[in-house]
Amino acid sequence: MTYDVTLLILLAAALHAGWNALIKISGDRIAVMAVVTLAGSILSLFALPFVDSPDPASWPLLALTILIHTGYHFFLPVAYDHGDLGQVYPIARGVAPILVTLGALIFAGEHVNQMALIGILCLAVGVMALTFDGGKVSKINPKAVFFALATGVCIASYTVVDGLGARQAGSILGFAVWLTIGDGILTFLIALVWKRREMFVVAKNNALTGFAGGAMQVGAYWIIIYALAVAPMGMVSGLRETSVLFAALISTFLLKEGFGVWRFVSACLVTFGLIVSRNRS
Repeated sequence: MTYDVTLLILLAAALHAGWNALIKISGDRIAVMAVVTLAGSILSLFALPFVDSPDPASWPLLALTILIHTGYHFFLPVAYDHGDLGQVYPIARGVAPILVTLGALIFAGEHVNQMALIGILCLAVGVMALTFDGGKVSKINPKAVFFALATGVCIASYTVVDGLGARQAGSILGFAVWLTIGDGILTFLIALVWKRREMFVVAKNNALTGFAGGAMQVGAYWIIIYALAVAPMGMVSGLRETSVLFAALISTFLLKEGFGVWRFVSACLVTFGLIVSRNRS
């Protein structure tokens, strides 16, 4: 993995942490997610004339990943309804790199060397260490754990499918743009049936925030689609999950929530994982 790809992935991780922070705006979480993803679709439509259409060979994978992304858009806010953001999010993001590494091995024949694998494991464990922040792990609602793990499975699944699809698409950015248009519209239509009133309130009161979140969402994922097409999926997934560390830094320095021992442990593990996986790739 080259340095420029590494820096792009870290930028995507920061953008991802940013739009997830915006999901915390007042209002129903599913409605907020739907508004943000719809805003991302609208912005993607403006990019559509400037990208090539993905090759028809990639369309089945495109359709599959749109469905998986849509499931993710609902599992994540439901998990937040049952548990704390600081514990649900690390579980969901932390399990993904390990599952992606296995999926990439099975479906794409990608192998990583021993040191890179150690780096990926350190990244995953470092991310999940945030779950213990504040010593409240025993108070996690089992439903929150279930939906967080379901979210993690969605993340791992769409990461592998996106990597395979982008490599077949011919146009990497075209695949990414079509994806963000499709999953945003599908998420919006489902939420419109389920949360029509709540979505109207969110759109009325937080339209600018929704578009800011949508811009960060599509920007982050267009970068990741590119990275998945040119670099090992497991390493991309591991680096991307540093978004949880960015989120912890946001909560510490902007929200003044403190920097506990587990955040320090997490930071050390993530930093070590980044160094090992980057230098041994």
